Amino acid sequence: MALPTPEQVQASMQRYVELVDAGDIDGILALYAEDATVEDPVGQPPLRGMDAISAFYRQGLGQMNVSAALTGPVRATHNGCGAVPFRVDLTWDGRECSLQVIDVMEFDEHGLIRSMKAFWSEVNLQPR
Repeated sequence: MALPTPEQVQASMQRYVELVDAGDIDGILALYAEDATVEDPVGQPPLRGMDAISAFYRQGLGQMNVSAALTGPVRATHNGCGAVPFRVDLTWDGRECSLQVIDVMEFDEHGLIRSMKAFWSEVNLQPR
Protein backbone atom coordinates (compact mmCIF):
# COMPACT_ATOMS: atom_id res chain seq x y z
CA MET A 1 0.00 0.00 0.00
CA ALA A 2 1.34 3.44 -0.92
CA LEU A 3 1.76 6.42 1.36
CA PRO A 4 -0.96 9.09 1.11
CA THR A 5 -0.73 11.64 -1.67
CA PRO A 6 0.05 15.29 -0.87
CA GLU A 7 -3.66 16.03 -1.37
CA GLN A 8 -4.63 13.33 1.13
CA VAL A 9 -2.09 14.71 3.63
CA GLN A 10 -3.57 18.20 3.18
CA ALA A 11 -7.11 16.92 3.71
CA SER A 12 -6.17 14.94 6.84
CA MET A 13 -4.30 17.84 8.41
CA GLN A 14 -7.12 20.28 7.66
CA ARG A 15 -9.51 17.78 9.23
CA TYR A 16 -7.28 17.58 12.32
CA VAL A 17 -7.55 21.36 12.84
CA GLU A 18 -11.35 21.19 12.32
CA LEU A 19 -11.59 18.44 14.95
CA VAL A 20 -9.46 20.43 17.41
CA ASP A 21 -11.77 23.39 16.81
CA ALA A 22 -14.82 21.19 17.47
CA GLY A 23 -13.22 19.63 20.58
CA ASP A 24 -13.90 16.20 19.03
CA ILE A 25 -11.41 14.02 20.93
CA ASP A 26 -12.72 10.73 19.49
CA GLY A 27 -12.48 12.17 15.98
CA ILE A 28 -8.89 13.29 16.60
CA LEU A 29 -7.91 9.89 18.00
CA ALA A 30 -9.40 8.15 14.94
CA LEU A 31 -6.77 9.94 12.81
CA TYR A 32 -3.89 8.23 14.68
CA ALA A 33 -2.23 4.87 14.10
CA GLU A 34 -2.22 2.54 17.15
CA ASP A 35 1.56 2.86 17.58
CA ALA A 36 1.79 6.60 16.85
CA THR A 37 3.94 9.10 18.72
CA VAL A 38 3.03 12.63 19.83
CA GLU A 39 5.55 15.26 20.92
CA ASP A 40 3.53 18.30 22.05
CA PRO A 41 5.34 20.59 22.36
CA VAL A 42 8.61 19.46 20.79
CA GLY A 43 11.09 18.96 23.60
CA GLN A 44 8.66 17.01 25.78
CA PRO A 45 9.20 13.25 26.00
CA PRO A 46 7.24 11.67 23.12
CA LEU A 47 4.00 9.93 24.01
CA ARG A 48 3.78 6.45 22.44
CA GLY A 49 0.67 4.45 21.64
CA MET A 50 -3.04 5.10 21.73
CA ASP A 51 -3.48 4.93 25.53
CA ALA A 52 -0.93 7.70 26.16
CA ILE A 53 -2.18 9.80 23.22
CA SER A 54 -5.80 9.42 24.31
CA ALA A 55 -4.96 10.49 27.88
CA PHE A 56 -3.03 13.51 26.53
CA TYR A 57 -5.96 14.79 24.46
CA ARG A 58 -8.62 14.00 27.08
CA GLN A 59 -6.67 15.68 29.91
CA GLY A 60 -5.60 18.68 27.80
CA LEU A 61 -7.96 19.63 25.01
CA GLY A 62 -10.85 17.74 26.62
CA GLN A 63 -10.68 19.96 29.73
CA MET A 64 -10.41 23.26 27.87
CA ASN A 65 -12.70 25.42 25.80
CA VAL A 66 -10.66 26.16 22.68
CA SER A 67 -11.18 27.11 19.08
CA ALA A 68 -8.70 26.53 16.26
CA ALA A 69 -8.25 27.85 12.73
CA LEU A 70 -5.73 27.46 9.92
CA THR A 71 -3.42 30.45 9.52
CA GLY A 72 -1.99 29.30 6.19
CA PRO A 73 -2.04 26.42 3.74
CA VAL A 74 -1.04 22.89 4.71
CA ARG A 75 2.35 22.02 3.25
CA ALA A 76 2.55 18.41 2.07
CA THR A 77 5.20 16.13 0.62
CA HIS A 78 5.13 13.11 -1.69
CA ASN A 79 6.33 10.82 1.13
CA GLY A 80 3.37 11.15 3.51
CA CYS A 81 4.48 14.16 5.55
CA GLY A 82 3.01 17.59 6.12
CA ALA A 83 3.12 20.76 8.19
CA VAL A 84 0.12 22.85 9.21
CA PRO A 85 0.19 26.37 10.67
CA PHE A 86 -2.77 27.16 12.89
CA ARG A 87 -3.97 29.26 15.79
CA VAL A 88 -5.56 27.98 18.96
CA ASP A 89 -7.67 30.45 20.95
CA LEU A 90 -7.81 29.51 24.62
CA THR A 91 -7.69 30.74 28.19
CA TRP A 92 -4.12 30.63 29.58
CA ASP A 93 -3.62 31.50 33.25
CA GLY A 94 -7.01 33.22 33.30
CA ARG A 95 -6.35 35.34 30.20
CA GLU A 96 -7.89 35.04 26.75
CA CYS A 97 -4.99 34.23 24.42
CA SER A 98 -4.10 32.95 20.97
CA LEU A 99 -1.35 30.36 20.53
CA GLN A 100 0.38 30.13 17.13
CA VAL A 101 1.29 26.49 16.40
CA ILE A 102 2.88 24.50 13.58
CA ASP A 103 2.24 20.76 13.65
CA VAL A 104 4.42 18.44 11.59
CA MET A 105 2.94 15.02 10.89
CA GLU A 106 4.04 11.80 9.23
CA PHE A 107 1.38 9.45 7.90
CA ASP A 108 1.49 5.69 7.37
CA GLU A 109 0.35 3.68 4.36
CA HIS A 110 -3.20 3.60 5.79
CA GLY A 111 -3.36 7.41 5.89
CA LEU A 112 -3.14 7.48 9.69
CA ILE A 113 -0.85 9.75 11.69
CA ARG A 114 2.32 7.87 12.59
CA SER A 115 4.00 10.85 14.27
CA MET A 116 2.92 14.34 15.31
CA LYS A 117 5.28 17.06 16.52
CA ALA A 118 3.84 20.38 17.70
CA PHE A 119 6.11 23.40 17.49
CA TRP A 120 5.16 26.11 20.00
CA SER A 121 6.13 27.65 23.33
CA GLU A 122 4.92 30.53 25.51
CA VAL A 123 6.74 32.93 23.14
CA ASN A 124 4.00 32.06 20.58
CA LEU A 125 1.20 33.12 22.95
CA GLN A 126 -0.49 36.50 22.43
CA PRO A 127 -3.26 38.19 24.42
CA ARG A 128 -6.59 38.32 22.61
